[in-house]
Amino acid sequence: MSFFKSRRSAVLTRNGSVATSQPLAAQAGLRMLLDGGNAVDAAVAAAATLNVVEPGSTGIGGDMFALIWNAKERKVVALNGSGRQASAANVEDVRKAGFDSIPNDGPGSWFAVSVPGTVDGWHTALEHYGRMSFREVLAPAIDYALNGYGVSDIISNGWQNSREKLSFQPSGVEMMPVNGRPPKKGEFVKLPQLGRSLQAISEGGRDAFYKGEIAKKIADYVQGLGGWLTEKDLAEHHSDWDDAISVDYRGVKVWECPPNGQGIAALIALNIAKGFDIGSMGPQSPDRYHYLIESMRRGYADALQYVADPRMVEVPIGPLLSDDYADRRRAAISGTQADPNVSYGDPMGGADTVYVTAVDGEGNACSLINSLFAGFGTGLIAPTTGIALQNRGSLFSFDPDHLNYLQGKKRPFQTIIPAMATKGDEMYMSFGVMGGFVQPQGHLQVVSNMVDFGMDSQQALDALRFKVKVEEDNSVLVEEDVDPNVVADLRKRGHDVHVLKDYERTEFGGGQVISRDPETGILTAGSEPRKDGEAVGW
Repeated sequence: MSFFKSRRSAVLTRNGSVATSQPLAAQAGLRMLLDGGNAVDAAVAAAATLNVVEPGSTGIGGDMFALIWNAKERKVVALNGSGRQASAANVEDVRKAGFDSIPNDGPGSWFAVSVPGTVDGWHTALEHYGRMSFREVLAPAIDYALNGYGVSDIISNGWQNSREKLSFQPSGVEMMPVNGRPPKKGEFVKLPQLGRSLQAISEGGRDAFYKGEIAKKIADYVQGLGGWLTEKDLAEHHSDWDDAISVDYRGVKVWECPPNGQGIAALIALNIAKGFDIGSMGPQSPDRYHYLIESMRRGYADALQYVADPRMVEVPIGPLLSDDYADRRRAAISGTQADPNVSYGDPMGGADTVYVTAVDGEGNACSLINSLFAGFGTGLIAPTTGIALQNRGSLFSFDPDHLNYLQGKKRPFQTIIPAMATKGDEMYMSFGVMGGFVQPQGHLQVVSNMVDFGMDSQQALDALRFKVKVEEDNSVLVEEDVDPNVVADLRKRGHDVHVLKDYERTEFGGGQVISRDPETGILTAGSEPRKDGEAVGW
């Protein structure tokens, strides 16, 4: 069996556990548990701290989604903390400005700035399921922003890669805190403007972001550049509770947030894959790679066609997740040949992200993803706030016949997807794999690793992964430790396989998993070995 050589063991605890991509953030979440908070408090504290210690990946200028398991209610609930596009948004303005689509960064990126949903998402989660106040859960983040921290290797590399986009506007210097440049590994940094923004939110709650001085600064900045976002758009924002969606994979029910997120891609793929005897193939066999890749390509083809804001257009969620539809999609998969032209089906017929998982000693769980989409989002920093503004609006379609067509007050297609799994009426695992379009692919592989092959939380993350470049050319990326014979076999079947070197492993995303034994209450936590993070507990 081939694994990424992390040499990590799963962390076993009983009173509570937190796993995320940066150690200081994991410890911030653990601090909430030690102080009497629950899984939701811990997850929000860790996410807020990641805004400071991993600022290119996440922040209050972005969006969030969460799945929450309440041990007393014994059910999974979904929270959509993503923002809508500005009410004045339209395709014609973008085309008049000389663009055929909304740019991710640089000129025109101000059209990509949708309402940041994160702060209201945190507020809503804490208000309904948390025990602690904003003041308590934001305290670690504020402390690191105002008093400083040391920058780790992987985060420094990402920061350096964003230097050009942060230099596009003068206010970008607020996120280049070492003499006007991004920090190098081991350098000590403070982010005072961001710290003051977080402090204002800790004192004034969500209204301090959406209706106060911060909202005015964000709106004035975006409009000054030529964008649409207004103070009214910010003031009218709210998060939504949704019914989580799921499929059964060999007795394990896997849960995702519904569209406008792409989690349905993972569920479609799992529904297709469960018709193959994956467990008999071996975890690193060419057959297993082939069938999961082909299942994933179909799941993504459907997601890219149908995922949109279900409050504005009709998204065929039920038909897409039906067993009949999975049977029809599965029937088109050949065991010996990759399909060169996978298209979306007819269900009605015959970016840089952070992920946090937390589970407390009572069995409550929170699976939470926070993101700016690309590194530092648009690269636009609202002056004097330290807030990087996301570029989610760039994911809208300009095709008027597409469900995800750009419209005012519409939520765009979202890549960020937390996940959860249950067995019977017990929470089995809270998990996620961050990384843009790799996320559903990571969910598919982690679930298969644990259900088909009995791996624990850490082993499921250590196991070698593939990535289908669904957003580009459908080529397949694999890690350099994959057996060359497996690579040769996949190429023989028609897969365009590219082997990535060790330093390119971030292409495969970053996952965190906490599973729970309902009989003993023992939590088994694992953290992505290809990242800086850790799993902690007590």
